[in-house]
Amino acid sequence: MITMPLSVHAQVQNQTETIEQDETTAPERVDVEPVANDAQIRERLARILTATEWFEDPQVEVNDGVVFLSGSTKTNDHKRWAGDLARNTQDVTAVVNRIEILDPDIWNYQPAFTGLQELWRNIMSAIPFLIFGIVVLVIFWGISVLVAKGARSYLAKRLINDLLQDIAARGIAFVVFLLGIYIVFHVADLTNVALTILGGTGLLGIVLGIAFRDITENFLASIFLSVQNPFHAGDHVDINGNSGFVQRLTIRATLLMTLDGNHLQIPNSTVYKSSILNYTSNPNQRISFVIGIGYDASVTSAQDLASKIFEEHPAILREPEPLVLVDKLASSTINLMFYIWVDGSKHNVLKVKSSALRQIKTAYLAEGISMPDDARERVFIDGLTLQSRKETGASDVKTPESIPLAEDSKLVTKAEGQLESNDEEILEQARTSRSPEEGDDLLKPKK
Repeated sequence: MITMPLSVHAQVQNQTETIEQDETTAPERVDVEPVANDAQIRERLARILTATEWFEDPQVEVNDGVVFLSGSTKTNDHKRWAGDLARNTQDVTAVVNRIEILDPDIWNYQPAFTGLQELWRNIMSAIPFLIFGIVVLVIFWGISVLVAKGARSYLAKRLINDLLQDIAARGIAFVVFLLGIYIVFHVADLTNVALTILGGTGLLGIVLGIAFRDITENFLASIFLSVQNPFHAGDHVDINGNSGFVQRLTIRATLLMTLDGNHLQIPNSTVYKSSILNYTSNPNQRISFVIGIGYDASVTSAQDLASKIFEEHPAILREPEPLVLVDKLASSTINLMFYIWVDGSKHNVLKVKSSALRQIKTAYLAEGISMPDDARERVFIDGLTLQSRKETGASDVKTPESIPLAEDSKLVTKAEGQLESNDEEILEQARTSRSPEEGDDLLKPKK
């Protein structure tokens, strides 16, 4: 029997600890004695292979420093480990590894049980961190809510638009919550993952902005419109040739009730880039129209007569003063241009225009001011035979004095109705109708 020195026993103990720590990594070198013989090498390797319990019937033969390993094991890692062990043993010149790999039993559920046990251990070991992460996220969520409320309160005192208040508050709260997520990942030693997520968030925003360009344009336009306030709810506006009363402004579109009683949705990006004509911001509206009088008529008399009608008309404003100006000397008429101002919030401009035209026409006929038609020329190829009224038996043509003008001289007629504005009727239709554009209204209430 070979007696090994104390140092050899210590090395065996250290070797056993190495096996327990790493099942697949062999020690760099196993020293037996300053000069080891074949018997010592064989005994040393056999004891180590048996101690691991990884091998069935392990056999070790050593001949002139050449180690022959035989037996069987379940994994290729164990076979490779045995070869590395023998190769790193003192005075071993070569290794012949004849260990066989056993085929696994198809009904062996041990790997599955081992995997489940490992999974369970991982879950149990992760529970403290999960609790810590949840607590941190809940705390930062609460902080983000408080910060959002504080931001809204601060911005409200500075009279910032409601939409901007909401966007700014949500943005600040999101940054605070992201800080909590970063702390959780940092504690878990996943700082790189946290930075990747933060960078990916910005990149995702750019990608979404490009993919949903139209939606982004409408959203940004809604912010600018709600800040600049070019109109209020109920204002009569003309946007890109579309006239109507403003109903709502959402993050997508501006809703109008047209003068025909129809809902019209205009994308906010179009509204922001278009010319906006707001009739309600200044209720006074100017109306213009042209009337042609004959060259035989007195222009001054026609102007004075129209000015007198305008002065007496209750719906026509005195300031700015109405104007009657010579606009053009046409082929058969002298065209007079009439400019009058009407308070659109009180009177319907179309009705007032109709009333003014009717009264001017009546007054001109009563005063003998002719309003001839445009000159026309007709060529008779075969000539023209003239006959007197007596020969034709035709009745006399009516003179201006014989035309009944009493009804036409009235301020309003039954067809025109009252001159009051009917804007409130259209707005009432809008209030009682279903709004096709859902979402929060970003318009400030009309003062």
